[in-house]
Amino acid sequence: MTSRPSPASTSTPEAPAGRRRVADLLPDFPWDTIAGARATAEAHPDGICDLSVGTPVDPTPELARRALAEAADAHGYPTTMGTPALRDAIVEHMTTRWGAVGLGREGVLPVIGTKELVAWLPTQLGLGPDDVVVVPAVAYPTYAVGALLVGARVVPAADLDSLRATLGDVRPALIWINSPANPTGEILDAAAMRDWVAYARASGAVLASDECYGEFGWDAEPRSVLHPQICGEDHTGLLACHSLSKRSNLAGYRAGFVAGDAGIVQDLLALRKHTGMIMPGPVQAAMTVLLADHAHVAAQRGRYLARREVLRPALAAAGFRIDHSEGSLYLWATRDEDCRTTLARLAAVGILAAPGDFYGSAGTRHVRIALTATDERIAAAARRLADLV
Repeated sequence: MTSRPSPASTSTPEAPAGRRRVADLLPDFPWDTIAGARATAEAHPDGICDLSVGTPVDPTPELARRALAEAADAHGYPTTMGTPALRDAIVEHMTTRWGAVGLGREGVLPVIGTKELVAWLPTQLGLGPDDVVVVPAVAYPTYAVGALLVGARVVPAADLDSLRATLGDVRPALIWINSPANPTGEILDAAAMRDWVAYARASGAVLASDECYGEFGWDAEPRSVLHPQICGEDHTGLLACHSLSKRSNLAGYRAGFVAGDAGIVQDLLALRKHTGMIMPGPVQAAMTVLLADHAHVAAQRGRYLARREVLRPALAAAGFRIDHSEGSLYLWATRDEDCRTTLARLAAVGILAAPGDFYGSAGTRHVRIALTATDERIAAAARRLADLV
């Protein structure tokens, strides 16, 4: 009699002979490692203050919901390149808000949430095991995930000098910079951005600038890599990545775009046409109206700034030092101890944070505290920090 596997078995099946399991190339999903801390925080009598994730909690603007509803009769396939109205809106936004000069429709492309672009850019650029992808030393993990998917070598770099020392004569194929940064909130100054542009061009690398938190500069003014003070009105080799998730509370719509070197953008478009990577038509309509409106962005900035002004002094009073955090929606905080120890201390008073080791070995003594919670939960977290030991 042939035995059958137990229905209760949860083991991962082995891949058929000769087939590589892509999942084996990737690290464990980091959020799975804080389940214990979450359970502890959730047991607090007044409930959890979840400051671990960057998910917006405020309403999606009414003009976006109205545009989505009006475009709901979407019986035909949308265009991969985006509607003319959407492309014009992206160009106008990058020109008037971010100072880009000479950008046209051929240099912009909507994407299905910027995380999708980050994860698949090395694949779409045709990179492979012989290539080097540079990421910030403390960084959003998806930069490295995209490189690992193609088998490329991932090189973390704290700054350009350390990168030169590490690589020597080796030339990277793709370089990621992020300003304002996730998780640290660091904002690169103009000189540093110009240096990255010059290095990338001398190396023949694509420089991808993740600017998704650009609307949230608190102690310094963020810049786009496409600004003429940074790139000299020449977009060659440069991509700026933007998202509406945070600025417009649109995370559930999956709406972002890439802008820059028209040749690279058109190559991405050609590949994405073949692979069905198309933003839904109603989302394109919502994105078009939101890019033309800055009032809702200003209102959201005000909400986050108010929450920051409650949480930051409470963290300082509880013995935390705040590093960087000039921008973005996070406070990069440390008590000069292992991040998992801090995580447990916070969970004991009902606060959940993101441990810094999520973002690389250079982050192991920090935690990331998100401002993306309701006013009530931010206020509750500030009160609980007084009980921290």
